[in-house]
Amino acid sequence: MWLAFALASAFFAGVVSILAKIGIKDTDSNLATALRTVVVAVFAWLMVFITGSQSTLAQIDTKSVVFLVLSGVATGASWLCYFRALQIGNVNKVVPVDKSSTILTMLMAFLLLGEGLTLLKAFSMVLIGAGTYLMIERKEIAEGSRQGSRWLIYAVFSAVFASLTAILGKIGITGVESNLGTAIRTIVVLIMAWLIVIIQGKQRDVRRIDKRSWIFIGLSGLATGLSWLCFYRALQEGPASVVVPIDKLSILVTIAFGYAALREKLNKKPAIGLIMIVAGTLSLLVK
Repeated sequence: MWLAFALASAFFAGVVSILAKIGIKDTDSNLATALRTVVVAVFAWLMVFITGSQSTLAQIDTKSVVFLVLSGVATGASWLCYFRALQIGNVNKVVPVDKSSTILTMLMAFLLLGEGLTLLKAFSMVLIGAGTYLMIERKEIAEGSRQGSRWLIYAVFSAVFASLTAILGKIGITGVESNLGTAIRTIVVLIMAWLIVIIQGKQRDVRRIDKRSWIFIGLSGLATGLSWLCFYRALQEGPASVVVPIDKLSILVTIAFGYAALREKLNKKPAIGLIMIVAGTLSLLVK
């Protein structure tokens, strides 16, 4: 069952990238992230009350709360970096770098969670790493333009924080109803995102957001909520070293939507890289 939730998480995560890319085109990325998080929080807590999970809130131990909060902080940091990278970079380049968090997550799962490392998993990591490398067109980075390289820095930080999110979330979600765990993390992200906005004085820009951007920010928030609920349900039942790579298959959805909605095309080298990433991820399902 966890496999179905992981695949659903990947689909919704892929949709998020495109909706957010469109929604933050003319909006400050930190403000857009904060607004999206409001939608995610409302949706997450609505699911908690629909499923009756709020009744188990008092049963959560201190360790779970601490790790869920830390996971939320890592998520907030990852989001802020990711959506800034999306705003200034090409989605077909930003997403592969962000998805490289798969490798770091797998390594951390082996070292910190005691999940076994097999030759097949090691081979999968090599394929995913090599594929990610091919998907980043080096000529763009080598051009030396400040704007051209800044997206890469943000995307790398996004990947690092995303890895921490998964590992901390895996520990924190143990023994906690998945919808409730997701909702608790969302509150942390919400507080963090709005603190950044207020510190930067961007809250006054809310009135300048046009109707089209509001729609796409709202839709991306809804898709994020659905992705999170599926992801943490899968993470609760399945191994992090497999759930996370499957979730990263969202890159297929993102690139497909990127071509259809944004007319962003893949060249030959990045296309080969994408095939390697997918092959490496699917090989993790082989028992």
